Amino acid sequence: MSLAKQLHAVRTAKQRAQEARHELAVPAQALLSRGQRYPLTTVGAAAGAGFVLGQLNVHPLRVPGLGALMSGTAAEVVGQVTRLLADFAQDQFNAS
Repeated sequence: MSLAKQLHAVRTAKQRAQEARHELAVPAQALLSRGQRYPLTTVGAAAGAGFVLGQLNVHPLRVPGLGALMSGTAAEVVGQVTRLLADFAQDQFNAS
């Protein structure tokens, strides 16, 4: 591979990384602002999830291979579900 091709690949990778950061910045800012507006909902959701996982005796490091799975796709799914639950909880508070 020539130096020009390598430089092009690096520039392309940097551009993709910058775009990915921008795509994540908007939902992350929205999540942070929701957490600041509704701190009890955020803390309550985290405490509830921790309580349920503690009662089920679920710990990612206790199950072989689950730690690697949680760092990948499953973590993204859990994040999306948590965001949806927070949105539903926020909508219920706004409707009241």
